[in-house]
Amino acid sequence: MMQQALEPAPLFLGIDGGGSKTRAIIYQQDKILGTGVSGPGNPYHGFEQSIDSVISATQKALIDAELSPNTISQLVAGVGLAGVNLPHLYDRVSNWQHPFKVMYLTTDLHIACLGSHQGQDGAVIITGTGSCGFSDSGDKPLVVGAHGFPHGDKGSGAWLGFSAVEHVLLAMDGLADATVLTEKVSEVLGCRNDLELVTAISGQKSGFFAKLARTVFDAVDEGDQVAINIVKDGAAYISELARKLWQTNPGRMSIIGGLSPRLMPWLDKEVAQRLSAPLAPPEMGAIFFAQEQMAANQKSAKMTAEA
Repeated sequence: MMQQALEPAPLFLGIDGGGSKTRAIIYQQDKILGTGVSGPGNPYHGFEQSIDSVISATQKALIDAELSPNTISQLVAGVGLAGVNLPHLYDRVSNWQHPFKVMYLTTDLHIACLGSHQGQDGAVIITGTGSCGFSDSGDKPLVVGAHGFPHGDKGSGAWLGFSAVEHVLLAMDGLADATVLTEKVSEVLGCRNDLELVTAISGQKSGFFAKLARTVFDAVDEGDQVAINIVKDGAAYISELARKLWQTNPGRMSIIGGLSPRLMPWLDKEVAQRLSAPLAPPEMGAIFFAQEQMAANQKSAKMTAEA
């Protein structure tokens, strides 16, 4: 009697698309086969750019995994993107004619939380290009912030950079003192006066301002009081955001994002002491999400077939 050939283990794709970059991993049978990084993945700041970044990161991950480009059609994709908390963007990305075997879409917040707590309940704060908080520990997940730049994202890299530029413009008009921060921002942007500065920042997106966050912290390291006050204000907001999330009793909370190591020392002490290191990155959270969704769909299909 001939044995039935076993189907190959599914190839999973995990995507984490944020305001500055998109990360991808190829995963199979408890092993990461390849990784890739590309540009911004938030469709709020450009749908085509977001889609291009997802495809580019995936292609780079396939190359890193030494898999054929045609393998993209075999991928079970878990995709977490910033911006898809807005219903019209979620619908637009959902309706995208993607090249994957199947795509399960959710927010970058959701996959960050799943990754931070190894697929279990918990809460997460993201402080990168943008800022937001998410708790998934009850019947209804709680989202705090996630309103987007420039009308939200306080305490984020983009907000820090934008706040620094506001101060520089005031100083150039003689309405605030010129400080180390003024000099550093002017030097980085190559601007000698307010008109040159306004020209440099006109129409720029969140990623542009987020790059100035490093300049703010450089000024902090030199004792610049304006920069210190900006960081303190942002950190105070993140501390309050954490307290709001703790009200949901998540059990475990992490802070992630490129800004988190620099911001941690400025958080309120009792908040910082309760934070736990993330157990896995957001792109791994996207894998957990895809696995959960695929298993749920298979269970539903089986129940339907047996009915």
